[in-house]
Amino acid sequence: MKGGNLILGLPCLRKMIPGKQAMRIVLLIVATSCLVAVNVSASAFDLKPPFAPGEKLTYSGRWGVIPAGSVTLEVLPQETIAGVALYHFAMTTKTSPAVDFLYKIRERQDSYVDMASNHSFLYTKITKSKHPSDTIINFDWNKLEVTRSDFGQKSPPIKIMPGSIDPLALLYMLRLQEIKENSVIQIPVTNGKTNFMVDATVGNNELIAINGKSYQTFVITPDMEKLESVVEKNKNPKLKIWLSADPSRIPVRIQSSIGIVSFIFELVAMAS
Repeated sequence: MKGGNLILGLPCLRKMIPGKQAMRIVLLIVATSCLVAVNVSASAFDLKPPFAPGEKLTYSGRWGVIPAGSVTLEVLPQETIAGVALYHFAMTTKTSPAVDFLYKIRERQDSYVDMASNHSFLYTKITKSKHPSDTIINFDWNKLEVTRSDFGQKSPPIKIMPGSIDPLALLYMLRLQEIKENSVIQIPVTNGKTNFMVDATVGNNELIAINGKSYQTFVITPDMEKLESVVEKNKNPKLKIWLSADPSRIPVRIQSSIGIVSFIFELVAMAS
């Protein structure tokens, strides 16, 4: 299919799913991948983490043959805030020119995690689009509360369960765990508005190929019921994540489906 036909085909997508909902799906692919649940304990931090500052993972997304955009995950230099040593993780999302035609998004998320515990310390997100965001989530572990602010306007604090993690931090905490086939794992998650437990089912190992490279992977399917505020429940949303079955635990493929629309993001570059 030629490039011109890709653009001509986009109004069909717009008819099936409104622009805002379509791009929520695109972001859901990666953002929700962070919701894959694991029981994270402080002991997990006693192990040498499989990631280090300088790691950069780049993903390319598509809807069928139409380029959807790119996502980059980075481990940035460790930081110290208020005397607390922190991991610093970042995720940037950029829609492709073809999808910009529907709903242009440029987004940056940052997660700061206490290196001595399993606690998120701070989370921020800035989105430039037709529906922009400027979100900050502060964690208060003395009170077991988080406070969210949007464009400088603070919401009332909410109570959180012990061990709750921000969405981006979850992706890295997952990589610290021992994952087994045919098991269910879980962890409490918060976005600053709600706090809920997400279950994920680990299926059988699967050998997949991406750009001519083979990966032995775990196939993980998160429970999407808790995410009905992001997608309409009656559209039967589904999410699958292929996580490398080696000590690095790198997500190499992520597939999100809603209704008849399916997006796939695959790892295309890795630096350390």
